[in-house]
Amino acid sequence: MSNDVIPRDQAFAAARANVDRARARIAADRAAGRLTPDHAALIDRLWGPVPIPATHRAAA
Repeated sequence: MSNDVIPRDQAFAAARANVDRARARIAADRAAGRLTPDHAALIDRLWGPVPIPATHRAAA
């Protein structure tokens, strides 16, 4: 059954590759003028900076 489990590093690498492809596709569409202003604003809002959650602090 352990063959059905994808290693964590492999899963993160695959996810990162998908995100990189999506960002490249969005950048190409933006550069070619294929995005409407509404779509560009939506993408900017959705793909904007992500707040980093506070780290877990051990109980004192």
